[in-house]
Amino acid sequence: MAPVGTPARASGLMAMSEKEFKRLSEFVHAEVGIKLPLSKKVMVEARLQKRLRTLGMPGYRDYYDYLFSPKGLDEELVHLIDVITTNTTEFFREPRHFEIMSQDTLPAWRTAQGASRAFRLWSAGCSTGEEPYTLSIVLSEFGLRAPGFRFKIMATDISTRVLTMARNGVYPEERVAKMPLELKRRYFLRSKDRARKLVRLMPELRQTIEFKRLNFMEPFAFPEPMDTIFCRNVMIYFDRTTQEQLLKKFCTQLRQGGFLFIGHSESLTGMDLPLRQHAPTVYRKV
Repeated sequence: MAPVGTPARASGLMAMSEKEFKRLSEFVHAEVGIKLPLSKKVMVEARLQKRLRTLGMPGYRDYYDYLFSPKGLDEELVHLIDVITTNTTEFFREPRHFEIMSQDTLPAWRTAQGASRAFRLWSAGCSTGEEPYTLSIVLSEFGLRAPGFRFKIMATDISTRVLTMARNGVYPEERVAKMPLELKRRYFLRSKDRARKLVRLMPELRQTIEFKRLNFMEPFAFPEPMDTIFCRNVMIYFDRTTQEQLLKKFCTQLRQGGFLFIGHSESLTGMDLPLRQHAPTVYRKV
């Protein structure tokens, strides 16, 4: 780590002081719940360099002065979150979850509800869209076996950048390379310009998902409770207290008997929640 007052890497920028980083870290945690330990300082410096160039600012101190000004608080927070958030995702990630849905939770819901209403699902922390589109494929495939089955998906993220990508539904062909050919033919369109090697989700599939920006740290409520919530590999960025507070919010948005799916690196152990484990990393509201 470069000492305070010396250039940061090859960028020519002066490195952040630990005091400056601590202030930024506390601000991010208060606004969006993400924890930034001191070990992330070099990463944050590197990621902010492009933002400083865009704003025409010579150093981090100038950026701080802007960020904490009234104008900066209004305009810059969304860009800062885009910079510091990591978006690692793929189609059919952690595939066991989709098997549990297809073979277990969806048939049970169908038996209980019939065709009386649409199945409601929330992809919380949807990143660039691979998870909600995977869920839409899974639900569409279930619908082929269950006439009259309808569903609605809401997908949210705090990053406007990834939401724009998700709404477009355009991905490199390599992202779907391992997907069964039948699913690719049914749900994807290939770019007319074959040199670009891009695919796009079918319009009918894109229309099943409503993408919204949502900050977990702000109050939120939906008109109707969700039947299933997917929030996977998101809570790892929050401290334990913030995780439990967020999960309590999820529980208020989940119908009685509804299911919560979390990431395989996440745990609810020791938390006081109205949830009972149904399968590894799958919980049911009781």
